[in-house]
Amino acid sequence: MTNASPASEMSSGAALLSSSPLVGEEGARVAKRRGKMRGNADGLTKRQLLPSGAVSRARELRRNSTDAEKKLWRALREALPGPKFRRQVPLGPYFADFCSHAEKLVIEVDGGQHADTVEYDAACTRFIESEGNRVLRFWNNDVLANPDGVVAVVGQHLNGRNI
Repeated sequence: MTNASPASEMSSGAALLSSSPLVGEEGARVAKRRGKMRGNADGLTKRQLLPSGAVSRARELRRNSTDAEKKLWRALREALPGPKFRRQVPLGPYFADFCSHAEKLVIEVDGGQHADTVEYDAACTRFIESEGNRVLRFWNNDVLANPDGVVAVVGQHLNGRNI
């Protein structure tokens, strides 16, 4: 038996419960050892590592989708209901038009302005692939003229599954 009174035990217990561990403190390290910590070594998730304003910019891009993006979004949801695609996903400094995290597949729909930004698009593709994703690029006119053909190509790249 200890000589501590129930009141002193409660006050020391309350002190332990009142302070939650911050990123980098002991509690975060214990969680990491148990394999339950999300994020990088500092405890930061990918969303926390995004550049400032990335989430609001992604929302703006979703609100102002091009006709080709709208058409492909509808076609993907109707023809491929299994894989979950998200629109305008921030990936580092870039925004993927469509991304399936489970399939590790990114789809880019490029308009005419992309003919002038070949180096930027190549850097974007390299970054996305370095994150472990595959990248498919389609021209706007291909999506608008033949959405079923584009969806068929996407279906062939879904981890070996066909539509």
